[in-house]
Amino acid sequence: MAHASFDAARVREDFPLLARRVRDDKPLVYLDSGATSQSPESVITAEGDFYRTVNAAVHRGAHQLSEEATDAYEGARETIARFIGGRADDIVFTKNATEALNLVAYAFSNAGAPGAMDGVDEAIASKFALGPGDEIVVTAMEHHANLVPWQELARRTGATFRWVEITDDGFVDLDSAREVITERAKVVAFTHVSNVLGTINPVNDLATIAREAGALVVLDACQSVPHMPVDVAQLDVDFLAFSGHKMLGPTGIGVLWGKHELLEAMPPFLTGGSMIEIVKLEGTTFAPPPQRFEAGTPNAAQAVGLGAACDYLEALGMDNVLRHEQDLIQLTLDGLAERPWVSVLGPQDAGARLGAVAFVVDGVHPHDVGQILDDAGVAIRTGHHCAWPLHRRLRAVASSRVSFNVYSTADDVEAFLTALDRVPDIFGLEV
Repeated sequence: MAHASFDAARVREDFPLLARRVRDDKPLVYLDSGATSQSPESVITAEGDFYRTVNAAVHRGAHQLSEEATDAYEGARETIARFIGGRADDIVFTKNATEALNLVAYAFSNAGAPGAMDGVDEAIASKFALGPGDEIVVTAMEHHANLVPWQELARRTGATFRWVEITDDGFVDLDSAREVITERAKVVAFTHVSNVLGTINPVNDLATIAREAGALVVLDACQSVPHMPVDVAQLDVDFLAFSGHKMLGPTGIGVLWGKHELLEAMPPFLTGGSMIEIVKLEGTTFAPPPQRFEAGTPNAAQAVGLGAACDYLEALGMDNVLRHEQDLIQLTLDGLAERPWVSVLGPQDAGARLGAVAFVVDGVHPHDVGQILDDAGVAIRTGHHCAWPLHRRLRAVASSRVSFNVYSTADDVEAFLTALDRVPDIFGLEV
């Protein structure tokens, strides 16, 4: 049901792209926000105004434009930090969450180089020491961005790559976690919310198991930060990554949050200008975090746009966002339950999931389902959603996925279900 404090139809008016007509002048029904969300006018304006009014190299010039550009860039860092309950100097800007997760993975690789951890407290340095006999653990529901970097880290270091199983109904198996995460684990990486199943994972339970083993905890928050209140002060994790383009912000901007003592200890991922302290031909020292991890000219305009997206979401209230989207998930689950030729992947309880609903139509390939919906102006995602191992675990070749954001409405769900009802007629399914 609609909440008095949240008017999705009114919110929708802030998003200019949603007024588009597609496929023979049909109204656009955009249900692919889990892949990329749309941006409100305030975000588009903020990014554009950076180019129109202050565009200059940040941290480098002594002139007014450079000072103003730097203020805008660092102001965005403060806004984004506040949005997730962190400190500005613990926020590292990347180009996306994939790069953020790779940054952490490469810190383990680079820590093994001679001299890389000189001057670092031995207790902290030992956390990044990784080699044969050590283990890296993920879950079976991870997006490739939180799976492949850890596979590659295991290959580079000789560590063993392991994973926690999931249950048939789409939850992390905590018994499997207790079995797999042992004292040999050095890093445990998992998603906060599955981009396929929508499952909201028990972060603190998994983190507690990891802590008892002495492992560092890395959280993929791409599908949680845009949709629910997230406070790093309340999450027992060491690193957290998310992307701007999934939370109403621009493309080309991602965020890594990390505990400051760990960021201070980590060797850099990329090197060059802007991330240095002193450069001599004989050697170089690096700037403190977060600048240590932001080599080269940064994506300043995009950071400003992401800051504006945080302001927009904060004004709506993340508790309101959460309730609104779970209402839409409930409508979707109820509608799909009335169609026996559809199987939903993941939890059947809307309160246990967020952001997305993936499903399979019996005997029809998801790409064909997507084509039929697209012909009706309904944009969804089809395929394995960068989660091949998860689909194999669920014995699904691929799936169709609808995903929501603040501008999604009950009318969107109804349009989706109406378009979906064309599938049985076209493919001759028994209903």
